[in-house]
Amino acid sequence: MIDLLVAGGGPAGLATAIHGALAGLEVVVLEPRPTPIDKACGEGLMPGAVRRFEELGVAVTGRPFHGIGYVDGVTGLRAEARFRRGPGRGWSRTELQAALADRAAGLGVRVLARRAGEVRQDGRRVWAAGLTARYLVAADGLHSPVRRGLGLAVPAAPGRAAARYGLRRHYAVEPWSDLVEVHWARGAEAYVTPLGADRIGVAVLTSEQAPFDVQLARFPLLTARLPPPPGPGTGVRGAGPLRQGARTRVAGRVLFVGDAAGYVDALTGEGLTLAVSAAGELVRCVRAGRPQEYERAWRDLSRAYRTLTSTLLWARRRAPLAGRVVPLAARMPRVFAGAVNLLAR
Repeated sequence: MIDLLVAGGGPAGLATAIHGALAGLEVVVLEPRPTPIDKACGEGLMPGAVRRFEELGVAVTGRPFHGIGYVDGVTGLRAEARFRRGPGRGWSRTELQAALADRAAGLGVRVLARRAGEVRQDGRRVWAAGLTARYLVAADGLHSPVRRGLGLAVPAAPGRAAARYGLRRHYAVEPWSDLVEVHWARGAEAYVTPLGADRIGVAVLTSEQAPFDVQLARFPLLTARLPPPPGPGTGVRGAGPLRQGARTRVAGRVLFVGDAAGYVDALTGEGLTLAVSAAGELVRCVRAGRPQEYERAWRDLSRAYRTLTSTLLWARRRAPLAGRVVPLAARMPRVFAGAVNLLAR
């Protein structure tokens, strides 16, 4: 019988598989999409994520960046915070995905081109995709079919603020900063991540559904630095709604990791750090025969991320406060640096 059956072969699923294989477990990953898998994301690995991937034996390449810069998208006012414990890395999602897949394959992890489909379980095992395992790990993304199939998704509350979405495009241009820049404008943020000597990624987070170029027009200073795109919508990846609730991270012998475990927003860029850290805790709990302890471990790991992200979202949705985010960060550099390095650890 398989020890861990992982539904989803993205970074969270492959990180779980690698942790499991290193712990001596037999792991099989279910992923119907061919590798490498692309996804709309800012593609900036914070220093903590870099360290955790390297601990798994994944050689992290990409372009170093040394902190976070907040920029007023219209006036150009800046606030900068440098990392204290080494650089982050701008790494395209497809390159990250390929490196994780290679590492997992080298450890003997099998990847099957299947979907999990219906999930059944009893007190000793779980069945999915025609396979039997001791545990199933759902790492199947924001809109997790496993979470939905088990009735564990939390519907949006009536009257909740408008949903947020992410859009991303790459540009063939030399990075102009050794920071990830976060440009703030009315109703949206644009993240500029250096990915290589002649490539950057621009990701826009917004609550308004409109084409990428319409969203980008909110940031005239940024737009002036970018080459014209090949055509409307070319190379744009999208995702959302971003906020997704989960009733629990542990449902019998089914455990959730990554975005499938519940997601607040991409505002602070900590999704991958949390995913790979939680994957390690999940495997530790399973290997000890105490899977129920993973719920508390996940809550402890994600507390800073959930608190800071929720606070920034609360401010973002109030126009008078949203306009003060960059000026306050510039006036209180120590506070800004402390928040950035809390998430970079």
